[in-house]
Order: sequence, then structure tokens, then C-alpha cells
Amino acid sequence: MSAKRTVTVIGGGVIGLTTAYALVRSGHQVKVIEREGQVGSQASFANGGQLSYRYVRPLADAGVPSEALSWIFRPESPISLKLKMDWQQWRWLGEFLLACNRSTNQKNYLEILNLSLKSQKILNLWRSEGLDNFLWRQPGKLVIYRNKRKFLKAAKAVNHSENEQVLTPAQCTRLEPAFSGIASSLSGGIFSPDDEVADCYLFCQSLLKELLKKENFSLITGETTFEPAENQNCQIRIDGQPQKTDLVVLAAGMTSRDLVQPLGISLPLYGLKGYSLTVQAHPDVLPNISVTDYDNRIVYARLGEKLRVAAMVDIGAQNTAPAPRRIEALKALASRTLPEAGPYDSSEIWSGMRPATPTGVPIIGKTQYHNLLLNVGHGALGFTLSCGSAETILNIIEGIHS
Repeated sequence: MSAKRTVTVIGGGVIGLTTAYALVRSGHQVKVIEREGQVGSQASFANGGQLSYRYVRPLADAGVPSEALSWIFRPESPISLKLKMDWQQWRWLGEFLLACNRSTNQKNYLEILNLSLKSQKILNLWRSEGLDNFLWRQPGKLVIYRNKRKFLKAAKAVNHSENEQVLTPAQCTRLEPAFSGIASSLSGGIFSPDDEVADCYLFCQSLLKELLKKENFSLITGETTFEPAENQNCQIRIDGQPQKTDLVVLAAGMTSRDLVQPLGISLPLYGLKGYSLTVQAHPDVLPNISVTDYDNRIVYARLGEKLRVAAMVDIGAQNTAPAPRRIEALKALASRTLPEAGPYDSSEIWSGMRPATPTGVPIIGKTQYHNLLLNVGHGALGFTLSCGSAETILNIIEGIHS
């Protein structure tokens, strides 16, 4: 049996909280350090709500750079790029371009897919043990394609018919009638019946509620700093006060990059700004199935009696504040695609920075510091990959001290 340790988790988003939950569940003594007033208030707050376990291909792929060039100057484009005098941006873009080839994309996709399917199993286990109240459903996910060439390419890659089904436009709209108004513009779709939806912020609250019941858990609000220590370990301070702990797991999203700079660790993370709308609509007009509009890179997920619409990647955004031009573009796209679910003008607006690696593969594992582990860089797939990432950290820790 592995020794039980004291572990400090830095970050109270979905990655940090699932890490804490896995560790507490296994009997370790855990502290979560969160600098904000509440957990799940950053990139976890109003994300797309999709647990799309099979739709996890990295953004970096063959053809993406040339395609992105045609998008950059359009207000409704899936990707916008603002170049800055920032070496971290140029480093990230350089590594991203190196990953934009078919073989690298396939390798990274399989790595993320394995983590994703592991995550689904872990979440189902936790749910079976009583974790609930986060609007979880399993309606399946439909990816709709407008461009015929892109659809045929995606359909050709489908090789597990029980998990992914290739559909005609008519079959797409029969499956989800809410999108019948755009049937004539569709080339086809791919349906994954096992995919799920849930509210990530409520998931964070549910995790915290269960954690607070445990004697081996505590939540601390404060600012974390790192510094090198003896014996190839690192020392953490909370609001300037040194903390005693056996191990530290860094899971602080984009903040992680700056936190470990004093340790000489350079994390290849960059913030990809995303947007979402949360719309209150009549249940009769809401889609039941989770839908991704591939060509516009927009996701639609019903969360209870609301619709979550999420989209866009802004590279080089200055801050997390919603850009009015992008919000209006998202409202316009949603209005044309799913008009009955509006009015979109009264929707709740959110934007946030998703901490991404150039390859799309998160960084999970040990560092050169014996007591420091990383669980960072999940990009837009933080919710989907969170439980599997937490279990990976648990296995590493119990392997270290078994």
C-alpha cells in the first residue's frame, strides 16, 4: 500500500479540484490554494459544457495555418491572431506550426484520446459514488459539417461505427430537429452517442462540497509564490508564509507559467481566449443533443433549461474582458444557426483564457524538482480531460511513494 502524503494543489479550477478529489478519495492529506474568492471562477466558469470524449483532435493540424490566414481578418472567424512583441507568443506559434502536420496531429490525438476515455471512466465512477448536481446528461454529440470536402475527410477517419456514426444531412436533422432550419446548408455529420454534457462551474461546486466534508481536505485563499529549496526541492509560500508539504501539484491554468519562472521552468503555455453565451430559452426550442458546428467552430450544449453557445480562439488577446466585436459576431452566427433559441441579446456573456500547449497535449507529470508535479495546459479540453488527468497525478504520486 502506498504511503499517504500531504499534497498542496495550486489552483481551484476544474483541474485543481479534480486533482484534489482524486487524492482525498485515496486518503492523502490535501490543501487547495486558490487566489480568487471562489473556485471555478476563471476558465472553468462558463465553458462550452461539452464532455466530448472522442472529438479531441488538436488544433495544430495539416492545413490549419493556411486556413487560419483566411480567417484572421473576419469578425466571425473561428481564429483571430494579434501579433505582439512577446517572445512567449512567438515561441508558442513556432512550436504550433511545427506540430501542424498529419503524423504529429495523429500521434497527439491518440495521446489525448486515451486520456479522454480514461477521464470518462473516472467521472462515471465518481458519479456512481454519489457526485452529482452539475446538470450531467449523456445525449450524445453531433458534429455537423457544411463544407463537403471537410465532411468527407472526417467521415473517412471514422473507424469505430459503434462509437461514431456518419450521417446524411437528413439524418442529422431527424436526430436533432432544432437544427432543421439549416438542413440545406449541411453536407453531413458525425454522431458520437456516448458523449456527455454538464456544467463545469457547477461541477467545481459539487467537487468542493464533497471535499469540504472530508477531514483530510482544506481550502485556502491566497497568493502562491515558488522558490528553489535544498535537495532539489521547491518551497512554496502563501501570502509570503512558507508552507510545509510533501508534494506540490501545480494546476493553476495560465498563472502556472509565471509561478514557476523563479524555478527556472519555462512552460510552453499560451492563453487562447474563448467566448460563450448562456441563453435562457423555452425548453421546446432547445436542442437535446450536444452539437458542434465544425466549419464555424461553435458548440451548442443544453444545460438544464439554458443553452450554452461557445466558440472562437483569440491568440494574442490582451485580457479576459469580452471583446464586443467578437461577442456580436457570435450572437449573429448563433442567431442564423439556431434562431428559435434566442433572443441572444439578453444572453449572459463570458470570455476567458484557456491555457494551451502548442501541441494540444497537456503537461502532466514530474519536474526536475522532486516535490513538484504539473497538471497544466489542457486548453479548451480542461473539463473533458480533468478526471483522467487527476487520476494520472494520483498514480504518479502513489508510484513515487509506494
